[in-house]
Amino acid sequence: MGNSRVSEAPSLEVNGTVDHNDDPAKTSSTGSWKSTYFIIGMGVVERFAFKGIETNLINYLTERLGEPTAAAAANVNMWAGIATLMPLLGASVADSYLGQYLTIVLSSLFYILSLTIVLNFYWNGLQALGLLALSVLLFSGSSPVQLQVVFFFFSLYLAAIGQGGLKPCLQAFGADQFDQKNEEERKAKSSFFNWWYFGLAGGVTISILVLSYIQDNVSWSLGFGIPCFLMVLGLLLFLTGARTYRYSIKKDRRSPFVRIGRVFVASVKNWKLSPTTKEQVAQGDLPYQQGSYQFKFLNKALVLPRGSEESGKACSINDVEEAKAVLRLFPIWFTCLGYGIVSAQPSTFFTKQATTLDRSIGPSFHMTAASLQVFRALTVLILIPIYDLIFVPIASSITRKPSGITMLQRVGTGIFLFIITMVFAALVELKRLKTAEQYQLLDMPKATLPMRAWWLVPQFIFFGISDLFTSVGMQEFFCDQFPNESRSVGVSLCSMITGLGNLLSSFLISVLGKVTSGDGGDDGWFSDNLNRAHLDYFYCLLAGLSTLELVVFLFFAKSYIYNRSSII
Repeated sequence: MGNSRVSEAPSLEVNGTVDHNDDPAKTSSTGSWKSTYFIIGMGVVERFAFKGIETNLINYLTERLGEPTAAAAANVNMWAGIATLMPLLGASVADSYLGQYLTIVLSSLFYILSLTIVLNFYWNGLQALGLLALSVLLFSGSSPVQLQVVFFFFSLYLAAIGQGGLKPCLQAFGADQFDQKNEEERKAKSSFFNWWYFGLAGGVTISILVLSYIQDNVSWSLGFGIPCFLMVLGLLLFLTGARTYRYSIKKDRRSPFVRIGRVFVASVKNWKLSPTTKEQVAQGDLPYQQGSYQFKFLNKALVLPRGSEESGKACSINDVEEAKAVLRLFPIWFTCLGYGIVSAQPSTFFTKQATTLDRSIGPSFHMTAASLQVFRALTVLILIPIYDLIFVPIASSITRKPSGITMLQRVGTGIFLFIITMVFAALVELKRLKTAEQYQLLDMPKATLPMRAWWLVPQFIFFGISDLFTSVGMQEFFCDQFPNESRSVGVSLCSMITGLGNLLSSFLISVLGKVTSGDGGDDGWFSDNLNRAHLDYFYCLLAGLSTLELVVFLFFAKSYIYNRSSII
């Protein structure tokens, strides 16, 4: 993993960073791959814990809490959406107050708090359980009570808060371990995003295979409790690497939202003023950057009214460039929301479809419905080394770009693959419905259809291939194109795409469920009896939305001006 030449470079100081002793960070003893191993390790553990909760959640809500399928899917999407919106708050706290390292440590403690170890002596010996596990254990009767529901969701959202600090800061902190001005480390940084996602996919794979089986066949309480142990181990691993990390020096501790908002307010106030006269401009001429000549109206934020002697009231050039970066990124960010909606389906409806199919392997073993999601993660695990070690060098030799293709080309390719994925998913669901009709099982929702669950595997594989392009490409794009001072915010904006996508998916399900259901409310697209539902229609709708998304995305991507063209 990575280029060995990076670690053998001469010992040079890295501008804008310090080591654990607050001395200038040196390339020989800090940063690069020697640091990112610890960070990726922590990321793997965090994904294991989070996916251990998310993957099988819809089955717990429907089977143990007795929620209708549509309501359970909406609740899963709502929780997942809020969980992926929380990084925006965590990133703001990190960039403005605590810094990435301290935010990671405190968020990990919050995460562990949501899974606080409780010793249970009442179930055949000693078990290690967390709050989620405890909520399952305390109320293990046949019918759930309101207190159980409240306690369970409280634990869920507590975990979401902890994840909100970890997700943006871990990745941004990892990217900060590479010196942008060092050619070898700049190339290694692009590779870092591939291997970062590879590690996360590994954590997800193990989580799906192990925890979903334990939850379905052994104990829900144990299945929710195991992640607590690993989160503790992950935090210890992260702290072990403290001496090797590079810590960025934050020159401006103001919230990035305050800085950016101030630029827009100042531009409006100075609308009638012109920054052409140097005496009026508090910060001097704008340095040349590729994006500097876009959105020139924001340059008015640099202007002070005549007679003003308080230059502190003027916005800095960095503030203005930061605001311009946000404006350039917004159309790309907005058009990627369709990806967020589509990505919500494997953990909800794909999993529910699998519960109706034959999942037997041999005469006695039955795989869990949620375990099919492992094929998505396995696809990523297999293809990322091929992409990074084979595709990138070949493409780079043709395009003369260090990463082979640009970040936006990578994202666009993934969106196109998502369209194919949803069309295929619709066709498989149509076959499932015809099978139910053929064997007269339309009104037997709990019956196992004579159709193998392997029919669903290709759509999970297509999802994995799409993730390799879209998800990794978006993470690198938003992390790279945001200014260094607010890189965590850039990562959190990428997370928001998935978060808002989950919320929009929940909204679509709720609206379409009401619109398409009959008077009894049982025959809509999302009927509790999946044999009477029409998920195929929903998947076709998502394919159409993704096609529209791709067209709009290509329009904006074509005119996008990168901040640093040397690394795309």
